[in-house]
Amino acid sequence: MDLDVKQLVLALRAIAEEKNLPEETVQEIIEQALAAAYRRDYGEREQEVRVTMNLNTGDVDAYVAKEVVEKVGDPAYEISLVQAQTMKKDAQIGDTIEMHEEVKNFGRVAAQTAKQVILQRLREAEREIIMAEYEDKIGTVINALVSRVEGNIVRVDLGKAQGIMPRSEQIQGERYYPGQRLKVFLKDVERGMRGPQLIVSRGSTQFIEWLFRAEVPEMDSGAVEIKSIAREAGVRTKLAVNSTVPGVDPVGTFVGGHGTRVNAVMSEIGEQEKIDIIVWNDDMVNYITNALSPTKVSKVTLAPGEPKKAVVSVPEDQLSIAIGKGGQNVRLASKLTGYELDIEAEKIAAPVAVAKEEVTKIGAPKLKKKTELENSLLEAIEEHGE
Repeated sequence: MDLDVKQLVLALRAIAEEKNLPEETVQEIIEQALAAAYRRDYGEREQEVRVTMNLNTGDVDAYVAKEVVEKVGDPAYEISLVQAQTMKKDAQIGDTIEMHEEVKNFGRVAAQTAKQVILQRLREAEREIIMAEYEDKIGTVINALVSRVEGNIVRVDLGKAQGIMPRSEQIQGERYYPGQRLKVFLKDVERGMRGPQLIVSRGSTQFIEWLFRAEVPEMDSGAVEIKSIAREAGVRTKLAVNSTVPGVDPVGTFVGGHGTRVNAVMSEIGEQEKIDIIVWNDDMVNYITNALSPTKVSKVTLAPGEPKKAVVSVPEDQLSIAIGKGGQNVRLASKLTGYELDIEAEKIAAPVAVAKEEVTKIGAPKLKKKTELENSLLEAIEEHGE
């Protein structure tokens, strides 16, 4: 006998334990494989065959489905009404009857077929279990171990599955090496030819939100909330926060006493990434002003209609701060508010010109000539003498 069923039973339990699969699932896979082997040795390729296996004795029973007909044309797929009624008294034409066949052994080719089917089905079952387990974790932060770095892709071990972190999901300037322990955000689970592909991220805005959620318990209670996040991973993040409870300072809540909360987040993403926490405001002028922090804004003018645009006037000495290095500050403020922001220097009239105008209007006293001064003095003496 080329296929030892009893040995299969022992292997079944070992596989179930090793792969962390339910024993019933593994048994079902082996029974499907034996059905394929039966078709190979005893039946037809298109036959509908069901196989059961007794885990205690190793006995295998096959059940071949056949359609009840008046006159049999193909005995592999059909059974006569007379024969069917000997097995089932109320059988009628068009019914399906399962013919029982006891299987004593399988040939070498059938055994090889069974083994291939078992391996394939086991991989599929393992993938499905991984998919089901990790699909529930999409949108959460999980622990990972860097397994290897391949060019722009970092492969991480998530426990029961492998994940990949593409270049676009990495933190700019962050170094990765095998054995490194990281927190990652599970973005998606994709089905692929080689099984489930878990996409993880450290550069996403969701990663920042989850890190703050772990540090700010007031988020769970609903006292404070994050309204918007704009991020350039590894460089700068802007966070717009709001309080739903009167008297609660949202910025102070997220920063924490002596900066403990924001520092805990920064220690995870790297000290090189700066975090600006600003107050969200439903008044767009105030919101844009806050978003451009630490810039001192003089005036915000919202353009009418769509698309959303605004012109922001700032003192000339604040222009470079408002724009930021490489346009970073205004770019993040724009992402945060959803407005296209045009920064311009505040126009101030020249103070010297104004001073000259004022002098002309008031009128400066004119200097008198020497003779005029002398005459005035003589007149004053004469008046005094009289």
